[in-house]
Amino acid sequence: MDLGVRWKLHGDGRTPAPGAVVRPDERLSWPRTIGLGAQHVVAMFGASFVAPVLMGLDPNLAIMMSGVATVIFLLATRGRVPSYLGCSLSFVGVAAVIRAQGGSSATVTGAVFAVGVVLFLAGLAVQKFGARIIHAAMPPIVTGAVVMLIGFNLAPVTASTYWPTDQWTALLVMLFTGLAVVCLRGFWSRIAIFLGLIFGYGISWLFDRIFGRIHSVNGGGPAVDHWRLDLSGVGKADWIGLPSFHAPSFEWSAILVALPVVIALIAENAGHVKAVGEMTGDDLDDKLGTAISADGAASMLSTAVGGPPNTTYSENIGVMAATRVYSTAAYWAAAGFALLFGLCPKFGAIVAAIPGGVLGGITVILYGMIGLLGAQIWINAGVDLRNPLNLVPAAAGIIIGVGNVSLKFTDNFSLSGIALGTIVVITGYHALRAMAPAHLKTQEPLLDAGTSTYDEDSDTPHTGKDSGQKD
Repeated sequence: MDLGVRWKLHGDGRTPAPGAVVRPDERLSWPRTIGLGAQHVVAMFGASFVAPVLMGLDPNLAIMMSGVATVIFLLATRGRVPSYLGCSLSFVGVAAVIRAQGGSSATVTGAVFAVGVVLFLAGLAVQKFGARIIHAAMPPIVTGAVVMLIGFNLAPVTASTYWPTDQWTALLVMLFTGLAVVCLRGFWSRIAIFLGLIFGYGISWLFDRIFGRIHSVNGGGPAVDHWRLDLSGVGKADWIGLPSFHAPSFEWSAILVALPVVIALIAENAGHVKAVGEMTGDDLDDKLGTAISADGAASMLSTAVGGPPNTTYSENIGVMAATRVYSTAAYWAAAGFALLFGLCPKFGAIVAAIPGGVLGGITVILYGMIGLLGAQIWINAGVDLRNPLNLVPAAAGIIIGVGNVSLKFTDNFSLSGIALGTIVVITGYHALRAMAPAHLKTQEPLLDAGTSTYDEDSDTPHTGKDSGQKD
């Protein structure tokens, strides 16, 4: 059985020839391949350890399980889809909602374990019936609206928890990160979040030396005097040790809050598989279902031991685009580095010490970008918001999700925010479509069996890139 773990040496093993690419089944020399693996780790660091911190989970375990998840993904896709799987930012909002309802870390991981199960089954369905099943159930208007409401639902978390910790540090980090995203080029732009964190650490340390302790809320609690950057836990942490594990706990109320994220994950995977296929010149549509199932299986394994769920990372796809090296050998090296970092508690202590003000500046941009990816899905798909069939369910669902509108059924069961907004978008769209006159339905035909074009008999044909994007 070919598991995609044999690579041919590309050229002389040093650098690709002008205009050439290193294909997934090729590699450069091992020292260069290992160096590229380290570069992939740096690219994924920013989001992959910020996400578990925001979810209240162990960052050491998150990094370790991202390495395990990447290995699972590479084996499942037989080395044809070079991708790194890191902690998904799409779950940050649902984790905040679950914790606000009194849920523990076990409740959070139990809810996202259920999402992994559904994602795995969705991948199996795509393998059997093709990509059309995704597009029929979740056309771009639905996918975009759900991604948008998931991102914007996070705004109160930044406003009430992180930003008030140190508003001036948050403002400076926000400005620096924004400049890094816009002004830097290539690889450096891809690690802008990571650079913003480093800048934030430095500013917090400097402000502590100049101004002393700050009197403010700390982690959403009451206002107290505290250091912006407290590294006391780093000195006490061991250099080598296992991260903390815990079993998931399952509660229906938490699962219902988390399930809408499946839509975002399917969109992400579809978009990333398509992007990799376009870069490598391979038709990877036959691997879409496998990629989705592998993501689901990896997330199930991670959350079963107390880690966060995973998804394919566009940051690493950007590194491939910049280097033109698509070798899966580099991802095996990256997975190895991630496993080693996961076994270093001192590294986890440094991550856990991220100042609240720094997270405030980062999340203002990060959460907004997640939400606006929904708009990007609409733009790429040519969604016509003048069509009331598109406008009405999207408008209602987004307001419900962003405003955290609640629908109470009994004293012990209610739907609100992300869960209710997603239900309104999906059921509203399909119910209205069933009753709408024919001329409204023809303005947005469903995607065909591929992932990039529309039905040829559409009144408004449109061709564009796949609409899925990462958190």
